[in-house]
Amino acid sequence: MLSKKILTKNSIRNKFILQLVVASVALIVIFSTILFNYIKISIYEDIAGDLQQTARFFSSSLRNSNDIDIFRIDQNIPNAKVSVTVRPDLPKKISYEQFERYGRHFIKLYYPLNPKNFTFVSVVKDISSTDVLLQKILKNIFIINLITMVFIIFYALFLSQILLNPIRALSNRLSRLNENFLEHIDIDDLPSEFMPLGQSINRLIDRIKTFVKYQKELFIGIAHELKTPLAVMKTKNEVTLIKQREPDRYIEALKLSNKTIDDMNKMISNILEIGRQEGAQFEKPTEVDLVAFIKEHANNFKLLAKNEKKELEINLKPESYVVKTQTTLLLHILQNFVQNAIKFTPEGKRVTIKTYNKDNGFIIEVIDEGDGIDESKDLFAPFKRFGKKSGTGLGLFLAKGAADAIGATIEIKNRKDAKGAKATIFLPFVNFCEIV
Repeated sequence: MLSKKILTKNSIRNKFILQLVVASVALIVIFSTILFNYIKISIYEDIAGDLQQTARFFSSSLRNSNDIDIFRIDQNIPNAKVSVTVRPDLPKKISYEQFERYGRHFIKLYYPLNPKNFTFVSVVKDISSTDVLLQKILKNIFIINLITMVFIIFYALFLSQILLNPIRALSNRLSRLNENFLEHIDIDDLPSEFMPLGQSINRLIDRIKTFVKYQKELFIGIAHELKTPLAVMKTKNEVTLIKQREPDRYIEALKLSNKTIDDMNKMISNILEIGRQEGAQFEKPTEVDLVAFIKEHANNFKLLAKNEKKELEINLKPESYVVKTQTTLLLHILQNFVQNAIKFTPEGKRVTIKTYNKDNGFIIEVIDEGDGIDESKDLFAPFKRFGKKSGTGLGLFLAKGAADAIGATIEIKNRKDAKGAKATIFLPFVNFCEIV
């Protein structure tokens, strides 16, 4: 008896068994029907051949004999009865008829002897034994089919068990994973059909490990970034209040406190941005012309660059590229890269936004003419500040989270052709809708 688990409505194994059994039974029925009819036709063709041979022999004998009255011919031969009959109603060609008499089955051949006189050689043969033989053959085919169907059911159970073993193995390995135990699945022992699934799971594990790592660093960083200025502000206030001081000292302490509060507000705003970004991940993807989208926002970036006394150049190819993505998250990544490029580019220098398509995806590059980066550092970790410019250290961390959410890949490398850095956004081909 099949277990309740196997017969579950949504069971893959149950569906596989059902489809395999139905397909196999249909093939067996079709093959058995063809086989039985082929055997039956072959037997009847042999019988018809024997009857025609007998009819030809007697027809030849009668034509060559002048002493026999053909209307009185009524010969008995083994397994057949031969006679001459007049049948004006029959066509002037070989014909057959079957009939039943006294519970037995017969077949009669009419062989033209003298078409002008409507005379035929009639050969009658008892085929009751042949019918019995065909019934036995049909019964045996039916029994064999039943046995075969039973074997097919057991084979389907066995085959489904083998096919589901890799899935069960993956499920067991995944069930043991948690945030404290995130290890790659060994895909070397997996069948080739499951290799892409194993590779996708390993990539997902890498993303989860990175996410958990960054989340831990984020919480630690938040505590540190908020606790430190509070401690400094408290210490400064306590020192100021130890003894009576001039009004200028109180004003200085208050200004320092206000500056610290402003910095903390910026930090809190960036922390809130993390929450807003996580909410944006639930935004429904929409179709957007990526080139037009970048061109539209690049005009706003030009104003920002102009205020910083820098130049923004755009080089967008092809003319149109339609993708399906979450535009809020994509814009967040683009804004972060462009703002960083403008911030670290000296006055009078240029920032370039460049796009082009590759065989497996679409590339967006933001190129600056700054001092470059230290490629040995993890630029996307939270609260990591590089260079001499101020900031909270959360911008690239948020950009990495947004990229992971839309299935994009981002990286920042030093330029090879000149001084500066190049930030790259890679959108894989799976997001594409139409290329113009």
